[in-house]
Amino acid sequence: MFTSDQYELVDFGQGRKLERFGSYLIDRPCPAVARRRCRTPDRWERVDARFERQADGDGRWRPPSGLPATWMIGYGPLIFQLRPTPFGHLGIFPEQAENWDWITARLSGEVPGRRILNLFAYTGGATLAAAAAGANVTHVDSARNVVAWARQNAALSGLNNAPIRWIHEDALVFVRRQLRRGVRYDGLILDPPSYGHGPKNQAWKIDRDLGPLLDACGELLSPQASWVLLTCHTPRASLADLRQWITGTCVGGRIGCVEAQPMRLTTAAGARLPSGMRVRWTSGNLDSIGK
Repeated sequence: MFTSDQYELVDFGQGRKLERFGSYLIDRPCPAVARRRCRTPDRWERVDARFERQADGDGRWRPPSGLPATWMIGYGPLIFQLRPTPFGHLGIFPEQAENWDWITARLSGEVPGRRILNLFAYTGGATLAAAAAGANVTHVDSARNVVAWARQNAALSGLNNAPIRWIHEDALVFVRRQLRRGVRYDGLILDPPSYGHGPKNQAWKIDRDLGPLLDACGELLSPQASWVLLTCHTPRASLADLRQWITGTCVGGRIGCVEAQPMRLTTAAGARLPSGMRVRWTSGNLDSIGK
């Protein structure tokens, strides 16, 4: 987990969440907690910036000068550059930190140089965790500016010379090209959005496209593949859906364990904020289980 001086979930409720990133206190939308009351209303009065979403999906930061153009926070040896975006994002999803720890733990028990594919890789948290643990990582995202942002994070984290391939491409286009070339991977990371567009304006809809992508990814896994991590923030998806997508397509008849759980962030007082879902498959001789 993050140390409290780098990131803290302060409070949430009434459709908002209050977080501190470094020294900046930020108020952002959180529709999942529309019915919950805020527990520390006095702290909401001292925010540095508030993001207000508009009907078209973009929004505004108020006051506009409340946040710097960029600043940095750390997670262990990893350094992330943050910046306010028109979508209310800052360049990091703190709930993913426990997955970075899991990736590090998995790779620490394996030989260096394992080939890992990270699809929808965003600003590279999972990529950096895997590379720092000794893996050869292929980082794929459809947004050129986001790939550049991830490369900046790698440089800040001292991973400039790590074996990372930076790919600006549509996920399914890339996977199919790798299959034609006979390339295989030992581990797979996916964090697909609900909707999106590829570099050539290819439309992505998770309901329609995740199944075919995972089916292709199943063919992309090497015989020695040892794990798959799928995370999701789509509200209408369920843990059962995600588990079925993994077991029914990606890993097929491979022997292993499946763990499906919600992701959460926790305040200092112990209140837990739902923050997406994850499914982890690990190879082995155990029967598949779902939790």
